[in-house]
Formats: sequence, C-alpha cells, structure tokens
Amino acid sequence: MEEPPSDPSASRARVVVLAGPSGSGKTRLAGRLHTAYGWPIVRLDNFYRDGDDPALPIQASLGIPDWDDPRSWHAEAALEALATLIETGHARTPVYDLAQSRATGFEEVVCESGRLILAEGIFAAEIIGALHQRGLLHSAWCLVQGRKRTFVRRLARDLAERRKPPGVLLQRGRALYAGEPATIRRQVALGARQARPREVERILGTDAAALG
Repeated sequence: MEEPPSDPSASRARVVVLAGPSGSGKTRLAGRLHTAYGWPIVRLDNFYRDGDDPALPIQASLGIPDWDDPRSWHAEAALEALATLIETGHARTPVYDLAQSRATGFEEVVCESGRLILAEGIFAAEIIGALHQRGLLHSAWCLVQGRKRTFVRRLARDLAERRKPPGVLLQRGRALYAGEPATIRRQVALGARQARPREVERILGTDAAALG
C-alpha cells in the first residue's frame, strides 16, 4: 500500500507573535524562551523607518517622529523577512538604533525546520492576519502587566538606554499610559490573545514538549 504524500508545511517553522504595549515584557519573554528552547528571535522594532524617511509620521504636539504610529514601521519588510526565514532557514534583518533613529547594520537570523520563531515588537499584531493567511502563524499574544507597572518599566528602560531626551520620554510615557487600554483592544481585535507573560511562557512550554 502506498503511503499518502507528506505535507511539507507540517514540519516547517511557524511564527509566535509577541505583541503588547511598550514595556509589557515582550523582549524579556522572548529572551527566556530563546534560552529555554533555542527558538530564534526576530526583533520587529528593528524594522522602523529611518528618521529622515519622508513617509515617517510626525507627532504634532512634540514636533518629532511618531514612533507609536504603525506607519513608522516597515510592515511588509518584516513580513517578508519572516517568510524568508521559514522558507530558507535564514534571513537578513536590520539592526536599528533608536537613539540615532536609523538602521545601523544587519544581522543574520537562522532557524531549523519545525522550530518556532519568536517575532516580538510593539507593532507585531499588525501582521497577524497576513501570517495567518500564509499559513505561517503558530499563535499570537498581546502581553499585559498593568498600566502602572508598564509605565515604570518602560520609562526606566528608555532612560537607561538613552533612547531619546528625558523630557520626550516622559511625555511619550504619559501618552502611552493613557492610550494603553486602546492599544490592547486594537491588538486583540487584530487576532492576539491577551495574557500575562508567565501564562504565555507556560503555554508555549507545553507546545515545546509536544514538538520534541
């Protein structure tokens, strides 16, 4: 008896989207999962537009680029990088310096067949639909930890990394604090499941055991 043809898509890598408000723990969770299971990480915030890009939206109240507007991000480039990584096992992705507001280099990301790929960033939810349509999506998450905790974590991180002048970071932080509920609603509407980082870690850990 002939065996049925194998489905090549069954063993290929798939993407875990880690979305959520800025400061919600996406990078830390991705790091823990990478350490535990070796899953590669694609930092989607590295696909920001350069500061002199004429297509970059401007925040009128501050007179600076609006880094929290999805239009400040190359969604198609991020999507194609993930698709290339799944299809070929490697992809060249930019390295973005937030202090300089531009990409300063590139890095090579590699992935073995059948693995999960961690795609994390504040705009990650924007490509959930496209990943699902292409059959590349494993799961999508909107990480939440509470507005006060997120505000403090985000401000401490941004000040430590000197991402922007302190006054700009504080004003941005206040705006993000006020807008966080709407951000979460939007990401859930785009297909992400709202959850705390530790819950996501537990669920994906169960999937890792099943994947072997």
